Amino acid sequence: MSRRAIGIYLIGLLLLTMLVGGYYLAAFDYGNLEQSPFATTQRYPTGTWSREKLGTQNLHRSEKDPATPDVLLFHGDRAFEDILTQVGFGPRIPGSIGHDKTRAWIQKELEDAGWIVLVHSTERLGHPIYNLVAQRSELPPKIILGAHYDTRQFADRDPDPLKASEPVPGANDGASGVAVLLELARVMPIDTTPTWLVFFDAEDNGRIPEWDWILGSQAFVEEISVSPQAVVIVDMVGDSDLNIYFEGYSDARIRSEIWTVADELGYSEYFIQEERHTIVDDHLPFIQAGIPAVDIIDFDYEFWHTTEDTSDKVSPESLQIVGDTLMHWILERSR
Repeated sequence: MSRRAIGIYLIGLLLLTMLVGGYYLAAFDYGNLEQSPFATTQRYPTGTWSREKLGTQNLHRSEKDPATPDVLLFHGDRAFEDILTQVGFGPRIPGSIGHDKTRAWIQKELEDAGWIVLVHSTERLGHPIYNLVAQRSELPPKIILGAHYDTRQFADRDPDPLKASEPVPGANDGASGVAVLLELARVMPIDTTPTWLVFFDAEDNGRIPEWDWILGSQAFVEEISVSPQAVVIVDMVGDSDLNIYFEGYSDARIRSEIWTVADELGYSEYFIQEERHTIVDDHLPFIQAGIPAVDIIDFDYEFWHTTEDTSDKVSPESLQIVGDTLMHWILERSR
C-alpha cells in the first residue's frame, strides 16, 4: 500500500473515531445526569424505578386565559369527568383490578399531556406499592404536587353498620385530588418552575390490621432523594360544600402564599385563613424530613369513609376553585 493510500486510510479512521465519539457524548448528557435524582439507583436500596415512554403533546390544549394569554385555562368540568372515570373503575383498593386500571389510566393521561412518567415500585408491610411520578425534564423538582389514588377498603364511618364492611367509592377521597393534578398536567405551561406530579399509593387504609396510613408517601420520602422548595398535597377537594381551612401541620409560609392567591382570585369564602384540623396525610412524611409541605384538604366532608362518597357529592365548581388557585400559585412561583 502506498504512503498516500495509508495517509487517506488513517485520516478516514480518525474521522470515523471522532464521529462515533461524538454520537456517544450526545447520547449521554452527563450534566443532566448529575442533576437528576434518577441518575443512580444506588440511592434507592428498597424501591425501584421504571421509565415509561414519553407521550406526545396534548392536542386539546386550546383555550387560554384572556388576562394572561400564555396561560391555558383549568377546566373544572374536565376534571369532574376524571372523577367519573375513576369511580367507574370501581374501588381502587391496592391490589384490586380497579386499582390497576386506575394506575394505567393515570399513566396514559399524563403521557398524552406530554409528561414523562416514572413508577416508584416498592413494598411496605408486605404490600406492593406503586407511586407514579410525572416530570417534564430530569431537573430536580422545586415543587411537588401530590395526591393519593387508592381508596379505603372499608366504609367504617358509614352510619349504617351493615355497610361498614363495604368499600368506599372514593369520589372525593381519592378521585378529586387525582382529577385536579391531571387537569393541571394538561394546562400547566411548559416553562413553569420544575414541578413533579406525584400520585401516591396506599394512603388510605390505616386502622386496618396489617395496614397503616400514608405508606406510599412514607416510602417515597425514605427512598427518593429530592429536596423541593415546596410540597402541596391535594386531598378531598371536590366537596360541593367546599371549606378548606389551614391544616395544623402544614408549613405556615407556603400555606399563607396559597391562601393569599385564593383570596386574590375571589375564593376567600372557600380558602379560609383559620386553622381547624391537624391531619395525618401525605404531607406529613415530607414535614418530618424537613421539607416544607402543605395539605389542601376539606376535612369537614360529611361522607368521608362512607359508602356515600359518590360523584353526586362533588362538583366541577369546587375543582375549578382549587385548580385555579394552584395554577396561579405555581405561576407566581415561576416568575
